[in-house]
Amino acid sequence: MDDQIRLSVFEWLEKQTMIYGDVLPRDLLATGFIFKGERITLLGPQGIWKPKVMTYPLSITSISNGPYSDSYTKQGFLKYKYRGTDPNHSENRGLRSLISLRKPLIYFHSIIKGKYLATWPIFIIEDNRQDLVFTVALDEMKTVKNEFEQVNEDATYYRRSYLTSTIQTRVHQRSFRERVLLAYQNHCALCNLKHVELLDAAHIIADKEDIGDPIVSNGLALCKIHHAAFDNNFIGINPEFKIIIREDLLLETDGPMLKYGIQSLNNSKLILPHNKMDWPDRERLERRFMSFLKAV
Repeated sequence: MDDQIRLSVFEWLEKQTMIYGDVLPRDLLATGFIFKGERITLLGPQGIWKPKVMTYPLSITSISNGPYSDSYTKQGFLKYKYRGTDPNHSENRGLRSLISLRKPLIYFHSIIKGKYLATWPIFIIEDNRQDLVFTVALDEMKTVKNEFEQVNEDATYYRRSYLTSTIQTRVHQRSFRERVLLAYQNHCALCNLKHVELLDAAHIIADKEDIGDPIVSNGLALCKIHHAAFDNNFIGINPEFKIIIREDLLLETDGPMLKYGIQSLNNSKLILPHNKMDWPDRERLERRFMSFLKAV
């Protein structure tokens, strides 16, 4: 039953991510779904979570700036802190048992309040009682379904090392997106489109540059067409929050998307967040606008 529930949970998660993306609302995860007459909840108040009908833990959760400081090894594996300081706490024993049983579970990372990045299948691969920490590895879903596949230990190690290391990048990217969209109340700063599935968090200054910090004031909530137009210097935004369309585009004649979606924005103003602290940083806008003018 425990294994059947896990596979059903993974299938259910796959369906939810097709709807919401890989950042899921807490209410959805805490409500879960019905499996053979029993409600399966995916997380709860404890970081190590086991639904009542299951024998072993189903998920682990990290909260940014929470009481437990999770980190990563040099090899890219996640170091997940024990519940408390007692190695024999029932929740710690539950996770420890998964090492020999090789049972997969889910890792949730809190991105913003009420939103969690979901990653699965993860495995508990090591237990360090001295440091009160478990080592966690991400793997591919096919490794769960192919139980009798011959295991190449070296290949498994390096695959898991690489996959787990990508969690940090995803947390960074999703956190920036969710914070920017929240500041702009889930609408495009240029056209006011409010369908979150069609919105991106665009960097004013790219994160690889010296002031490309992942902060809301270095971001803009843009629909996908305006994000692409901004990144490709079809659209510029000056430090006074004025939208400027590239001159050659203003002279083009094309369909309604060009006319109403881009040309009509010329000399209009950004739709700004309510909180001035979240407004685009003028210094960054000026630097980006100068790059736009050079590209024209």
